[in-house]
Amino acid sequence: MTRALGLLLALLLLPAMAAASPVRLKDLVEFDGVRGNDLVGYGLVVGLNGTGDGIRNAPFTEDIMAGILERLGVNVTGEQFRPRNVAAVLVTATLPPFARTGARIDVTVSAIGDARSLLGGTLIMTPLNGADGQIYAVAQGAVIAGGISVEGAAASVVQGVPTAGVIPFGARVEREVAFDFAAMARVRLALRNPDFTTALRIEQAINAEFGRPVAAMLDAGTVAVDIPGTRMPSPAHALSRIEGLAIAPEGRARVVVDPRTGTIVMGADVRIGRVAVAQGGLTLRVEEAPMVVQPNPFSDGETVVVPRSRAGIEEDTRTGLAEIGPGTNLSEVVAGLNALGVAPRDMIAILSAISAAGALHAEFVLR
Repeated sequence: MTRALGLLLALLLLPAMAAASPVRLKDLVEFDGVRGNDLVGYGLVVGLNGTGDGIRNAPFTEDIMAGILERLGVNVTGEQFRPRNVAAVLVTATLPPFARTGARIDVTVSAIGDARSLLGGTLIMTPLNGADGQIYAVAQGAVIAGGISVEGAAASVVQGVPTAGVIPFGARVEREVAFDFAAMARVRLALRNPDFTTALRIEQAINAEFGRPVAAMLDAGTVAVDIPGTRMPSPAHALSRIEGLAIAPEGRARVVVDPRTGTIVMGADVRIGRVAVAQGGLTLRVEEAPMVVQPNPFSDGETVVVPRSRAGIEEDTRTGLAEIGPGTNLSEVVAGLNALGVAPRDMIAILSAISAAGALHAEFVLR
C-alpha cells in the first residue's frame, strides 16, 4: 500500500517537476571575483603562401618584421622588404580565473592588414598585455584558419573567414593575477538574469543546504553568502557544496524577433490576449519584355530595341479578420498564430502589432 502510494505521488509530481525545469546554481550565477581577464597583443604571422600583407598598403608590417629580425641579430637597416608571406595580426585571449604560471590558454588571431588568408601561417612569439599594460602571457604557434580562399585568373571563391583563426593552447601564462580568494569572508552571487523570485529561491536553497541562515538576498541580482557561517574550511569548499544545487529560475516572458533572418523565439511564459488580426498581402510585379524592331529589307535603317515594361500591384482580398483566442500556454499561442497561415516575416509584423495593441503579455525584443 505504501509503495503504491509513493508511486502515485511520484507520478503526480512528475509534471510539476518537468515544468519547473531546475537548473544548477553554477549555471545561473557568477561568483564574485571569479572571472577572466582579457588580453591583447600585436604580432606577426609568417609562412603564408603569397597571401600576406602588401607592404605598400600595410607599412606597419614592415616595421614589426624589421624589429623582430633586429632582435634576432639580423641587421636590416636601410633594406627594402617586399615579401607576401607575412601578415600583421592582433592576438586576443582570455586569462581564466585562477590561471597559474605555466598554464596554456587558447588565442584568437585576426589580420589587420590586407592579407587574404592566414591559412598555413605561424604566429611568431607575441606578448599579450592586460588592461594594466602588464604582460600576462606569450603566444606562439601554428594558426588554424577558419576558412579557405581559392583564386584563379578570372574568378575567386572564399568560404568562411580565412583572415582569422585560432591557436589551441597557443599561449603560456607568464604572470598570475593577484587574488586571495581563500581570505574572503563573504562571497556574492551575481545572477546572470536578475529576478527577485530566482534570488529568493537561491537564498532558500542555500540556507536549507546548511541548515542555518548563511545566505541573504540583497537585490534582484545579488545573493550574499556568509562563509564563516557555513562552517566550511574555506570559500572554495563552501562554493563547491552549493554550486550544484538545483534551482528553478524565473524570468520575464519575452518574444525575441530578428527581422533580418525572420527568426522568432518565444519564451514558455508568453501569453496573448483575445485579438482579431487581418494581414493584407501586396504583390508588386514589374515585367520587362523588350521588343526588337528590324528595318525593312534593303533599307538604310538600323535595328533598335524598344523597351516594353508592364507594372502592377496585386492585393490579396481573400484574407479577412482572423480571431486569435486567448492563450494560456505557449502551445496555444503558437497554434493561434499558425492559424493565420502567414510567413515568418509577416508573423513578426503581426506580433509587433499585437504588442502595440496591448494584447501580447510579454516583452517584445527587436534585434
